Formats: sequence, structure tokens, C-alpha cells
Amino acid sequence: MLTEANGTAARGGGEGGATRAWESTPPRPDVAEVGGVAGGSRMFSRDLSWLEFNRRVLQLAMDESQPLLERVKFVSIFSNNLDEFIMKRVGWLRQRLRSGEGPTALEPWPVAAVFDAVRESIRQLQELQTRCFEGQIRPALAGAGIELLGYSELSAEDRRRVDVWFAREVFPVLTPLAVDPGHRFPFISNLSENVGVLVTDSDHAEPMFARVKVPGMSRQWVRIPDQADGAASTSGRGRFVHLAEVIRHNLDDLFPGMRIVEAAYFRVYRNAEVQTEDDDDTDNLLELVEAQLKKRRFAEAVRLEVSKGMSWRMLGPMMEELELTPLDVQERTGTLDYTDLNEIVDLDRPELKNGSWRPVVPRRLQDKGEDIFSVIRRGDLLVHHPYESFADSAQRFIAEAARDPAVLAIKQTIYRTSRDSPFISSLIRAAESGKQVACLVELRARFDEQSNVRFAQMLENAGVHVAYGVVGLKTHCKAALVVRRETDDHGRPMLRSYAHLGTGNYHPKTAQQYTDVSLFTADPTLTDDVVDLFNFLTGRSRKQEFRSLLVAPMTMRRRFVELIDREREFASEHRKGNRAVGGRIVCKMNAFADTDVMEALYAASEAGVEVVLLVRGFCCLRPGVAGMSKNIRVVSVVGRFLEHSRIFHFGGGHADPLEGDWYVASADWMYRNLSNRVESAYPVRSRENRAVLSHVIEVMLRDHRRAWDLDPDGTYLLRTPAPDAAPGTPECDGTFETLMRETRAGDDPTAKAAANAAT
Repeated sequence: MLTEANGTAARGGGEGGATRAWESTPPRPDVAEVGGVAGGSRMFSRDLSWLEFNRRVLQLAMDESQPLLERVKFVSIFSNNLDEFIMKRVGWLRQRLRSGEGPTALEPWPVAAVFDAVRESIRQLQELQTRCFEGQIRPALAGAGIELLGYSELSAEDRRRVDVWFAREVFPVLTPLAVDPGHRFPFISNLSENVGVLVTDSDHAEPMFARVKVPGMSRQWVRIPDQADGAASTSGRGRFVHLAEVIRHNLDDLFPGMRIVEAAYFRVYRNAEVQTEDDDDTDNLLELVEAQLKKRRFAEAVRLEVSKGMSWRMLGPMMEELELTPLDVQERTGTLDYTDLNEIVDLDRPELKNGSWRPVVPRRLQDKGEDIFSVIRRGDLLVHHPYESFADSAQRFIAEAARDPAVLAIKQTIYRTSRDSPFISSLIRAAESGKQVACLVELRARFDEQSNVRFAQMLENAGVHVAYGVVGLKTHCKAALVVRRETDDHGRPMLRSYAHLGTGNYHPKTAQQYTDVSLFTADPTLTDDVVDLFNFLTGRSRKQEFRSLLVAPMTMRRRFVELIDREREFASEHRKGNRAVGGRIVCKMNAFADTDVMEALYAASEAGVEVVLLVRGFCCLRPGVAGMSKNIRVVSVVGRFLEHSRIFHFGGGHADPLEGDWYVASADWMYRNLSNRVESAYPVRSRENRAVLSHVIEVMLRDHRRAWDLDPDGTYLLRTPAPDAAPGTPECDGTFETLMRETRAGDDPTAKAAANAAT
């Protein structure tokens, strides 16, 4: 058996009180050496905190109250998340380790200790995933008429039918690649599924290695034909066997006349943190990105996963060719790639899934006879996705602008979008009709580079002015600007600007799955800033200050720290008896790792400011520590939708929670967002819109179904509903069901927030 050396011992964890094993994360393997209590660290390791977030995702797969295929979906999501983490962060840690780098301000621990702890955490999580799937989910699927079988579990007749299908549909596509003096070791592509084979042509000859790649374009879960002619049902029930299993048991057809000595599965991870020349020095960013894509495909291997029992005769040569050590290899039971389970999730079994959610058209946009610009002129419009429709708001905004003869110019940023993006189509239509159209396409959006290169070329070919971003910075802000020729109150011609500012991408598919906030405005104090922002993005500008927007890397961090310090001063004055109200900070984001903001919050906490942070993903801040962060709470809500919106509230010395400063933003509190990206945060000024944001936060903080509290030692504890929790409340139903129900019923969040403020 392959064993993995590990320099960091994992602490054991037990069940506490009435909490079941999966409802509380066990103490992390970093406590003793990496950002733990023993060392008095002021922060948690970003990497280990991120892995704890993925543990919370895995808990959703383990939760038996979830519909069965939803549990399968979260098994797949967990694997996809972990794949990205290994490619990005494990690759980066290996680079730091090999270069001999020491601790930094952002990573103040020995690199080797972090790397050991990361490997151990990954091992624990993957074992938990396997036990969950094999012990709970697979049997439950069989009970529901969806059998996921091994080839050896099939009857002789079923095998014959599968083999006939294999010979017809798969065999011609396969390319076995042998390794011998005449054949070099084959290139193993990133994340591909492979069957490794040792074959020999006699009982005494030394076995030779060969690799068979499992075709990625085919369905991975093969439905077993249930008729003699090989036809398979298309119902939501059936029996399935994995394609890799079928290939492994038909290797005799690929190696005729040879003896199969051994066959095993393996999978390689390659480094996504490829090193190329700095874009500050490049003459052509498009060519640089294309070179990065090519280099990433052939990047160094950082991890090898193999099926249980692989012999050293097969493993040793692979490790040598891939330049990996035993610490980079993980032996696994069960399947190596659970993302294939998306094919099972897609089966037509609505009773095994959450009920479908159809976003509601925002109330102010329900009159289809009124153009969207007239609606926006009456006052800023805030839309909460996916509860309210992205298609009927953000997509409509750009589509109407493209058709409207009064529109002179459209400008938009694209960070990620869908393959068949309606935004690209609308911008092309606008350019072809003679409008001035500019689009900032961020070519360096991780794992979307190839798509964005294609979009940029399509737009350029249609006459759109395409910019690739600011040299040295990624453009991550989500903004669109429409300039329209109108008349003023006296009938005189004028130009009016309209803006859309969002927390999420212009991506119709993820807009159905992520919670985000859109603000539509014609307020000149905002739109004039958006005009300047686009001039900065597409032209040459040294602008450092904006009227209303907070823009990274120029003003955002500084202003957020100023607002935190202001709340600290209010709290200090309140403690002295000079103010009736102290400081209050409530913020919602995806991730938190910026040390400047962290230290400002620690100082505010010690002054008496009550700080509540809703951080869905990793959080490096340590809450609840006496003498440092005793007044800071951190809550993570993970469930049906991906919490993606960023909302920031600073009380400003007001008792009324709808007063003070409210912002929504494209940026998390991370060094990269505040220092190395163009980001924007924009104020929300109307009381009605602030009430919507306040209500969202209130619901999340009352959640006792999908909310986790972060303890000072890095442990997350899942809240559970009280026995007397009333159905129809966040305490019983959680955030997502509550907000869906309220949106469907047309409840007015403004009235709710006003009532709450009064009490």
C-alpha cells in the first residue's frame, strides 16, 4: 500500500452535545503549527481555511434532508472545487517550497508546514467524500432505481451488451500508447482519466507500461442496454457503469496477443500557476495570454492520484517521468473523478431534486410597455439575483440599449460570460447599427482565457472597440454604461448616462445559481464616475480620486479602512459617554484575507465596535479572541445558491440600521482584489434599496439551517433549528427558502426592514 508521509499531525475530533459528526468540522490539521491557537497567530492560513469551506460544501452532500440528486450535485461541486484548489494553490505552494521562500506577511508560517497540513486536509476530505458516496449516496441511488455498478457486478448478458456497445462506439476512438525504446512516455493531460496497463508478450519478459486515455468527449456513465438489440432506455431510472471500467475490462481488444499483468486508474494535476513574462513588459497582451494557455497545458505535474493497490512497477516509472515524489502521490479508493456525476444529476427525476426556481421579474420592470430607461430615471433600481430575474434586468438593459435609436454609446466590462452570451450578441448588434461600442474583455480571467480571447476577436470583427485591460492589473469590476440622447425639462437636447453596476459577472448561467446584486442608476454623481472609470480602463488615465465610487487599487482599501477607523472612534466616544450610539460594521463577502483591513477590524473590535462578517468562503481573520477580536463574529452560509454578493455597511453613529454608509461591490477583502485588480464599490443611497440589503443580511444572520459559526480555533459549527422553530422563518427554513418564498409572494422588504428598525 502506498503511504503518504506527513509532517503535521492531525488532531482528533469528537462529537459535541447533540451535534452529529458531520455538523461540526473537526479541528483543522493546522492548529499546532499553522495559524493555530498554540502559536497565538493573528490569522488563519488561507489555504486551510479554503479547504474548510469545501468541507462545508461536502456537508451538503452528507445531509440526508437534501433531495438525493442535490446531494449527488454537491459531491460533484466539492470535487470541482478541490480540483481547482490543487491546480492553483498546491502548484503555488510547490513553487514556493522549491524556491526556498520563507514566511511572508500574508503567509506567516513555514511553507513546508503549510504544505504538509494542506496535503493532510485534502486526504481527510477525500476519504470523507468516498465514505459519503459509497456508504450513503450510491445505495440510496440504487433504492431510487439508479444503479451505479461496477463491471464485475454485471450479469454475463449485461456484459455482452456493454461489450457490443464498446466495440461499436468507443474502441475505434481509443489510442493505446506504449512505453518502450521506440515509444516515449506519453504526455498526460491535466485532469484526464487514464487506465495504466502493464503488458507482456511472454511469461518471462519484463512487463511494459502503456497508457489508455478515457475519452473525455463521451458520456462517462454508460447506461447498460436493457434490450437485446443494444438499445438503452432514456428514462430517469436505469443501470449505469463507468466508461473507465468498461475500457479496463476490454483491454484484451486493445492489446491482442499480449498478457495483461496489471491495470489501474490514474489522474494527473498540472500547475495552473504558470510563470510567464510580466504583462508590464509585453507588447501584445493577446499574444501573452495565448502563450500562457499553451504553457499551462504543458505545465509541470503537481499531484498524481492513483487507484488503490497500484504496484510500484507501474507507479515508480510514472513518478519518475512526471518528476513527482511520494508526497505528491495519493492512493484512493473508489472513483478518482466525481465530477462525472453531473451526468447522473441531469437525469429526469424531478422528485429527487429541489423544485425548480424561476426568478421573478422585478416589480418596477413588470410593465413591458415602459422602456427600462424611464424606470431608472425615476430612481435607482436594486435587483437581487437569482431571486429576481437577471434576464429581465441586466440582459434587458443592454439589449434595449442595442436596439434603441436614441442610444449613442454602450460600454461594458466582460470578466466571465457564457459561451452563447446574449451580451456579446447585443454589443455586436449595437456596433453594426452604428452605435459607439466599447468593451473591456479581461483576457486573464482564470480558466476562461480561451473563451475570452474568442469573444474579443468576435467583437473586434464586428467593429467594437475592444480593450484588454489595464497593464499590470486584472479588470474584475462589473460595469456597463449607456449614453442616450434625450431632452431636458425644457425640451432642449441633452445627453444622459445610465449605468449598471453589479457584484457578479455578466453570465446568464451563473446568474441562475449565484446570489448577486445589481444597481441601475441615472444619478450623475455615479454615472460621471462610471464614465471616468471606463476612460481609465480603455484609455490612458492617472485618475486617483472618484466622486462616489470606491475604485481599487486607487481608493478602495484606503476608504474601507477609514470607515472602519471612524466606527472605532464612535465606539471610543460612546464608551466615554460622549455619544449615544457606538460603532457598527456588518459586511458580507466571499472571502477575507487582507491584513490591513483585518488589523483595522481588530482595533475596532477592541474599541467596542460590534462587527459581523458574513464570509461564505475562506476567512483568515480569527474571531472571538479576547484582547484581539472578542467583538467580531464570522458566519458562513452555504447552500442551494452560491452566496456571491458583496455588501458593506458602516453604522456612521446612527441607531437606525438604514442610515450610515451602504456599499455593494465587485471586490472581496483580499490583497489581490484591493491591490492588483480594478474593482469598484458603489454607494446605495435610497432608503428603499438599503432596506433590501438590510433584510438580506437579517435573514442570513437568523438562518439556523445553512449557517455556520466560526470559532476562535478555526472550527466551524453548523447551527441547527430549535425544536420550536416556526416553519416559514429563517430559523427553520434557512436563507434560500425564505428569500425564494418572500420573492415569490411579493413581500415588501422595505416594510419588513422599517418594522425591524422600529423595534
